[in-house]
Amino acid sequence: MVSILIVDDEASIRESLSGVLEDEGYRVALAENGDECMQALEDRAFDVVLLDIWLPGMDGLEVLQRIRKLEGAPEVLMISGHGTIETAVRATKLGAFDFLEKPLSIDKTLVQIKNALDSRRLQTENRELKKQVQGRHVIVGQSIPMKALRQQIGLMAPTNGRVLIYGESGTGKELVARAIHAGSLREDELFVELNCAAIPEDLIESELFGHLRGSFAGAASGKVGKFQKADRGTLFLDEVGDMSLKTQSKVLRVLDEQRFAPLGSEETVEVDVRVIAATNKDLEEEINRGNFREDLFYRLNVIPFYVPPLRERSEDIPVLARHFLKEISAAYSRRPREISDDAVDALMRYSWPGNVRELRNVVERVVIMNPTAARIERKHLPPLVYRESGRAGAGAFATLHQARAAYERDYILKKLDENHGNVSRAAEVLGLERSHLYRKMKALGIAVKE
Repeated sequence: MVSILIVDDEASIRESLSGVLEDEGYRVALAENGDECMQALEDRAFDVVLLDIWLPGMDGLEVLQRIRKLEGAPEVLMISGHGTIETAVRATKLGAFDFLEKPLSIDKTLVQIKNALDSRRLQTENRELKKQVQGRHVIVGQSIPMKALRQQIGLMAPTNGRVLIYGESGTGKELVARAIHAGSLREDELFVELNCAAIPEDLIESELFGHLRGSFAGAASGKVGKFQKADRGTLFLDEVGDMSLKTQSKVLRVLDEQRFAPLGSEETVEVDVRVIAATNKDLEEEINRGNFREDLFYRLNVIPFYVPPLRERSEDIPVLARHFLKEISAAYSRRPREISDDAVDALMRYSWPGNVRELRNVVERVVIMNPTAARIERKHLPPLVYRESGRAGAGAFATLHQARAAYERDYILKKLDENHGNVSRAAEVLGLERSHLYRKMKALGIAVKE
């Protein structure tokens, strides 16, 4: 039940408001001064406080300041019979949700209470969503390179220095960029990202700087660019090495001047943006080839980060696999499952050319394709991982029967994979009756996703 605290030195107002609010289904508590108000807030949690400005002793504005410092502070609606615009403005700046004048309109008061409750609910949901997002962007791994990376993030994130993140595709460069933003002084502002390799050259300037309506063919409406969206926050330029030389020169100018003109406009927009860039290319080699501006490189490479490929930190594979298994099982409302040592060994012997992204995709696929498995075994792994990790020669199998069964299982899994798990199509490709393939799959321990 929603709890409301009424703080007013006039007994008649406390009693009349209390009766109305209780009739509306709210739980109500009363206080006649600031000390009683703070004591009530220490004793229990409230959703909304109706707080009179003119109180004996500690006035309402001082009480408001104390309330706003509390963890999980309630929304506060200020009440006054002698209100002025200056007082209302000051109360709002101190964190009051709104300002009500005496004599109170019951209808208006009820509407404002509802609005305050809606605001509080949205704030709670936003906090929870932020926690969930931060949980998905946690940097997992206990290897020496990852411990060093986390330490580097902790040192550099609170600064405004530009960052250039190096690493192969799929290593988690965006994850590092988000961690830097989350640990920065800009964490409450927007994190805006742009994949420079995914935007056609003729559109990337519009994406970065925005445009006015009619500024070029097809510009039916205006657009706010990424730089402007990221004002006071962080702009993440992924795969910056794929940006054209023309665009590079314009980005360089923005970094130097912190202002730009949207396409089709003569007016400049000033911004305060921290830029984090990432690349899977050797930019110094790209400079030698004439594909990347040396001056832009030095602007971006103030604080270099390197994210190692998964093959260079194989000790993190079991930790990552279990982390993804827990996360993805929860996302698909599946019960938590363990992963066998045999499966972990197979994962560790795979080369992971797609790095952490590939590992996550493999775990997600295993969870989807094996809904009834009590735990994840080596036999549940996709054909590519299973096949490469199992290449240990004839000595890997004790008998010819085991070797033949392993090959059959691998081959059937491959065909199922090629046909997106469709047993009928896979049976047709294999030249088997559907029922025969089902029997084979059961004998070889291949789970069937109905």
